[in-house]
Amino acid sequence: TDILALFRITPQPGVDPVEAAAAVAGESSTATWTVVWTDLLTACDIYRAKAYRVDPVPGTSDQFFAYIAYECDLFEEGSLANLTASIIGNVFGFKAVKALRLEDMRIPYAYLKTFQGPATGVVVERERLDKFGRPLLGATVKPKLGLSGKNYGRVVYEGLTGGLDFLKDDENINSQPFMRWKERFLYCMEGVNRAAAATGEVKGSYLNITAATMEEMYERAEYAHSIGSVIVMIDLVIGYTAIQSMAIWARKYEMILHLHRAGNSTYARQKNHGINFRVICKWMRMCGVDHIHAGTVVGKLEGDPLMVKGFYNSLLLTHLKINLAEGLFFDMDWAALRKCVPVASGGIH
Repeated sequence: TDILALFRITPQPGVDPVEAAAAVAGESSTATWTVVWTDLLTACDIYRAKAYRVDPVPGTSDQFFAYIAYECDLFEEGSLANLTASIIGNVFGFKAVKALRLEDMRIPYAYLKTFQGPATGVVVERERLDKFGRPLLGATVKPKLGLSGKNYGRVVYEGLTGGLDFLKDDENINSQPFMRWKERFLYCMEGVNRAAAATGEVKGSYLNITAATMEEMYERAEYAHSIGSVIVMIDLVIGYTAIQSMAIWARKYEMILHLHRAGNSTYARQKNHGINFRVICKWMRMCGVDHIHAGTVVGKLEGDPLMVKGFYNSLLLTHLKINLAEGLFFDMDWAALRKCVPVASGGIH
């Protein structure tokens, strides 16, 4: 019933790895830098996280895998913001460790059930598109910045009539002076509707509703819904609370929610510090996004074949089994949460 986390720890010189693991466990739960009398007012033995296993990382001399267990009562139900505030809140700046990376997590059944998960999932989306037995083929409008609304819509039309199932906005297309969001939405939907009429197929374009405030994002999302779009898009950089809020909105309005993982490499690319993208995949499936960019082993972006397969399996399987080659360190049952569609991002070329 505990939440399990696997950290890759690089202790400071002279610091025992077991002590470093215990310090990470304490700092991410009930402990602080000194003993306080208020510890006597709570059941610290129950609530304090436990580092129950420390293993050396194969092929390294100064890195260790620390397995830490957290009591479920430490976290607010259905709140990714609260979960992450503990697991990754303060510990990454901890003096006892030179570097720290969250490699994997196991979320227990009881805590998973407090999250909604994806609203549509793979099966429902294919039913809406009436397309089965093959990958869905999409592309991003390029150049990503600088096109007028009319030319942007033209690219959407040409791409969809040329055989694509969908086109999408890029992560940094929001509402710039050269093309305001409402203009883009209208021209995109004109291109989608014309292409659907010309081909007799269901087509789509992912409209990026990312904005400075939640109020503005809701306005853009509701406008996209009102003009006939069935899918909207957000960026990872908007934050976990905003992502969960938009996922709830998308479920209410029966919209598909696409997530661009903009910004993830700032903490996922380094091998000894940050967060493995596998963990982000699990968190986003819990939040309820229907699509997420999950990388590919070809194209312009970095990606290891087995690691990328592990990302995909985290999003698609209903039960995860330990597979160290793919970076899956825990068995995990996804309860009744639907599958999240992994998008092969970064260019297939």
